[in-house]
Amino acid sequence: MSDFKVLVADAIDPGGVDLLQQSVNVDFRPDITPEQVLEEIGNYDGLVVRSRTKVREAVLRAGAAGNLKVVGRAGVGVDNIDLNVAKEVGVTVVNSPLPAATAVAELTYGLMFALARKITFADNLMKQGEWPKKQSKGNQIQGKTLGVIAMGRIGAAVASRGPAFGLNVIGYDPFMPAEAIESRGAKAVDLDTLLAESDYISMHMPLTPDTKHFINADTIAKMKDGVRILCPARGGVIDEAALLAAIESGKVAGAGLDVFETEPPGATDLVKHEKVVATPHIGAQTAEAQAQAGVDIAEEVLKVLNGEELSFRVV
Repeated sequence: MSDFKVLVADAIDPGGVDLLQQSVNVDFRPDITPEQVLEEIGNYDGLVVRSRTKVREAVLRAGAAGNLKVVGRAGVGVDNIDLNVAKEVGVTVVNSPLPAATAVAELTYGLMFALARKITFADNLMKQGEWPKKQSKGNQIQGKTLGVIAMGRIGAAVASRGPAFGLNVIGYDPFMPAEAIESRGAKAVDLDTLLAESDYISMHMPLTPDTKHFINADTIAKMKDGVRILCPARGGVIDEAALLAAIESGKVAGAGLDVFETEPPGATDLVKHEKVVATPHIGAQTAEAQAQAGVDIAEEVLKVLNGEELSFRVV
């Protein structure tokens, strides 16, 4: 066993912890406070987090002044890590993007079917002893157009499953050539075309300054009347006030949301709306995805510490 020390600051699957423990000294402290992380981070060569622990400038500078070499994010999104500072101070950031793709894609279709067939609406009333058969008339998704915004691993996983349900799939990604988009299962279109033609719009981009409030009053105005919006990406890519206004006006027929600008959002008017299906950021929350993410991030952190070639380097 090496002398490297790794702090696991969030709950990851035991398989990942076990894998780390075979090679390095591990402190598994999923309840560690931000103050404790800041105070102690310089003692560790590696830090493993999920989304709970925020790895901001102060933590990275304190870590780099000590022994910190790598931060591993068990999952896809790295918006809880200050990547610019990590690059500046020479701390490598890695993630584990592959396991989430299937899980998030499946949740996307779960949200789609729940909206189309009013599943949660009907279930809630049934549990109250009602029989809401007439009020639960829905729509088929066969023959509809699904627009996928951002065609990375998750967007591609969503797009590739569309034809099985009889969907016409179109895709937009400003960072990807048309040939790459089409190789991933969608017809490449520009953003205005996607907004105008889609019956369902599914969003899969990270939250960046460029994508904040990507869906807003202006983009909604370009959409087809009666569109339904799906977002299992990151909170903040939708202007929630604009979305609520569009749902209440009838412009948007409904939304399936797994992420929110403030999490947890509380019982907001958007969350409570009968035309919204809301879930608590569970896109990657499957037993299979969490187990694999834990193992993948452990492997990647060990590669950094051992000077090996990386598979999922972020910075």
